Amino acid sequence: MSWFEFDWVDAFSDRAFGGNGCAVVHDGAHLPEPVCTAFVRETSLVECTFTGPSDVADIRVRYFLASREIPFAGHPTIATVAAMRSRGLIAGDALTLETGAGIVDIRLDGDRIEMTQVAPEFGPHVAPELVAAAIGLPASAIVSPPQVVSTGLPFCITVLRDHAALRAARLNVDALRQVAQTAGYSGADMAEPFLVTLQGATEAGDTFSRLLLAPPSPPEDPFTGSATGAMAAYLWKYGLIAKDSFVAEQGHDMGRPGQAIVTRVGPPDAMTGIKVAGRGFVLMRGQTDLPDSLQ
Repeated sequence: MSWFEFDWVDAFSDRAFGGNGCAVVHDGAHLPEPVCTAFVRETSLVECTFTGPSDVADIRVRYFLASREIPFAGHPTIATVAAMRSRGLIAGDALTLETGAGIVDIRLDGDRIEMTQVAPEFGPHVAPELVAAAIGLPASAIVSPPQVVSTGLPFCITVLRDHAALRAARLNVDALRQVAQTAGYSGADMAEPFLVTLQGATEAGDTFSRLLLAPPSPPEDPFTGSATGAMAAYLWKYGLIAKDSFVAEQGHDMGRPGQAIVTRVGPPDAMTGIKVAGRGFVLMRGQTDLPDSLQ
């Protein structure tokens, strides 16, 4: 057993209990996956990160759900950088992170943290009827062909007609598995539908989104930075949003309002990256005693 410093950060928020929480375990990147996933389950958060030294970037970051390790996640990236900055571990206004999805560039602008997600990859389209069944809505509620998009982690981007449809969505896990299989995913990789409307939750927002999750994760993610990047790439590719930079909102109906500024890198038909920027509020910090294995 060893003691590790950790910070609990509310990402994509500048206040306590907003946005999406993430526990950042410093110098814990060497820990095995079963220990890391058990820690996530202990926190009841969607994701946690574990940091460590890197030979190719300023720091290595590993990302974990309650069930498995994933290559990248957006709100934990914001949380990790906010935690490091709060401890005086960042010199200057830029750094790089080694992640499972590649090197992620970070820029600090005041209290805002901006990450440049990798160039979007556009995967298969999924029949609206299949996606509609997975979210408990009629196919007519979907106003643009759903498609799997990744800027580090794949999601099935699904544009809904209005806030009423967004709020009515309910996850059907069995139907979600059919969506994943159609999209070429199996096992734990679900490529969950990221639901978006082209109207903000507030007057400041341009989009309002939800992400419903399958067990053992909590039922809904308050703010999803990786999916926000993928969603933005989809909207730009298909001309659904005219601005080169816009405000994405999520979590307001959960009582955890979150907000990000999303900026395109490159033209809509040849994007080389997606910038997603937000703030992080360090809610608590302390130490956790974690084993080297679960045996």
